[in-house]
Amino acid sequence: MKRRSLLLSLIAVSVAAACTFSGNAMAEDALSAILARKVIRVAVPTDYPPYGSVGTDMTPRGYDIDMAALVAKKLGVKLELIPVTGPNRVAYLQTKKSDLTISSLGKTPEREKVIDYSIAYAPFFDAVFGKQEIIAKNYNELTGKVIAVTRGSMQDEELSRLAPGAVIKRFEDNNGTVSAFLAGQAQMFATGTAVAATIKAKDPSVSMDLKVILSNAPCYIGVQKGEPQLVAKLNEIIREAKSSGAIDEMSKKWLGAPAGPLPE
Repeated sequence: MKRRSLLLSLIAVSVAAACTFSGNAMAEDALSAILARKVIRVAVPTDYPPYGSVGTDMTPRGYDIDMAALVAKKLGVKLELIPVTGPNRVAYLQTKKSDLTISSLGKTPEREKVIDYSIAYAPFFDAVFGKQEIIAKNYNELTGKVIAVTRGSMQDEELSRLAPGAVIKRFEDNNGTVSAFLAGQAQMFATGTAVAATIKAKDPSVSMDLKVILSNAPCYIGVQKGEPQLVAKLNEIIREAKSSGAIDEMSKKWLGAPAGPLPE
């Protein structure tokens, strides 16, 4: 009887320990950690206007920065912005250097293997732009053309798949991509239409036309794998912002037009 009582006591202790461990593990999900810390770390671009750039006062500004601020406000926490480039914005999530990536991030099958996504919060059209005198109206006519692109970006993936005959020159960030085109190192460059519009607005003398649309790739918030509570909360915030008109206002402010219907 004593041995049985001892065994039952040990089982009870083990069950209690398991329940305590389970409760602690549940409390350590990303959303709970953010709320407990009272700070959310968001990876954002600072080289990709109008989604993210640095203003004359050296303060980050743009669509993605405004979206990050909205998320922080709705969660009731302080916002910590972490500047990233196209190639490292997913890595920052994977290594837990950031809680979210709000960096004009498109959804691809490859990325879905390593991170999760919110619903879309912004529109984004990818296209190839080039000097006005260059003829290129379809993917086949990009063959042999020298096109600058940011390494690891959606445009890099799209170009490689849709225009395998193009001569693709890859750069480590968006500033490098744009600078290569403006300096004559490439005949064309691939980017979002809003970015190209910003370049043209700054310098109307730039010889640049839209040549070929690669895709309509809306922007999503990137989240670490296995954080359903955080994803659900982000989706709630985005849906509320769409319903209230806040997303359309943000889009008009930075992209010059309402966001319109965005995929869930």
